[in-house]
Amino acid sequence: MTRQQQREQDAALSRRTLVQGLALGAAATMAGTGTALAQNGPAAPPTTITTPPRDFSPRGAPTTYFWDPDIIAVDPSFNDLAQPNTSIKRLYTGVLWAEGPAWSAQGRYLLWSDIPNNRQMRWSEDDGHVSVFRTPSNYSNGNSFDFQGRQLSCEHLTRRVTRYENDGSATILCDNYNGKKLNSPNDVVAHPDGSYWFTDPPYGGQLYEGEPDSGGKLNPRIGQPAGFAPGKRELPTNCYRIDPSGRVDLVVSEDQVPDPNGLCFSPDYKKLYVISTGKGPGDTGPGGKGEIFVFDVGSDNKLSNLKLFSDCVIDGVKCGPDGVRCDVNGNVWASSNAGRAVGYSGVTVWSPDGKLLGRIRLPEVCGNITFGGPKRNRLFMAASQSLYAVYTATQGAGVG
Repeated sequence: MTRQQQREQDAALSRRTLVQGLALGAAATMAGTGTALAQNGPAAPPTTITTPPRDFSPRGAPTTYFWDPDIIAVDPSFNDLAQPNTSIKRLYTGVLWAEGPAWSAQGRYLLWSDIPNNRQMRWSEDDGHVSVFRTPSNYSNGNSFDFQGRQLSCEHLTRRVTRYENDGSATILCDNYNGKKLNSPNDVVAHPDGSYWFTDPPYGGQLYEGEPDSGGKLNPRIGQPAGFAPGKRELPTNCYRIDPSGRVDLVVSEDQVPDPNGLCFSPDYKKLYVISTGKGPGDTGPGGKGEIFVFDVGSDNKLSNLKLFSDCVIDGVKCGPDGVRCDVNGNVWASSNAGRAVGYSGVTVWSPDGKLLGRIRLPEVCGNITFGGPKRNRLFMAASQSLYAVYTATQGAGVG
């Protein structure tokens, strides 16, 4: 063997040893020992920020590491929530803007909205088949299911919250407040007392996701059915509660949480989390700042003790939240839109007292999330043009 051949053999052995060491050290990285490297610099094993990017699809190489390299423990306690021997999977791609994932426990399917295409999609758990579930969907955004298994949808075009009954009919739950049309309901959650709580920001006022307000240069009638009557913004951006009697109450005002977006209850329904996102069409003020707020929920359904839960700034990067869900331990899982800060879009996970526990990195901006699967231990992530999922070691709280 020549000296050159010996050097090449030694180099190959060193690379092999390094790869083996990285595989063995991946669990330590999850425990936080390599957190700074994983979040701020080039990382190995492969991650969303590699060139070429990691392939999350079924056609991509399998994840051969004990911990998925894009599931990052910022705090060691996150190891109790993340599932080690699983990986992030891209279940589907090909929508224009994915929002509102909701899990049907009886149907064992994942429903989500493709807003610009004016349709709802369905992923079947039994064989992974994806089909168009409902079209047109009135440019629906957020979806959920109530305690009776009925689908709830927030519709941008019609500016209403709709419930699809078990017999196939549809019920308009709310389309106005005190006689004024809603803006564009965004997210809705069911309460055990039979009420529904929803947010009403103005994002459906975009040409891409609903209809622009009448009166401007854009023609809102183009592309809509005959007889369509365009509207004009009439209300601030508020949160509402639909009582089982049908009465609609304002529960969070724009002054408290501007541009409310995602919302969810804690497992015991004693806290309500509301996300405030950025300025939308028709806003005259500065709009939201991409923050999560939390309220105490009284026995009379009155909210109190408003607090800033998180500003969602991580390593100096704004990880703008959109959708939010709680697990059974009260931890808060929020989607992350970090814009062009590659490696920070995906999901952020927080303890009930607002401490950052971990992150899930996705190669696309994540809009909304929900827990589902037969054991409700799989996190589904509607992210830009795709649907992703990963198994966890916890379960989602609530329904839908």
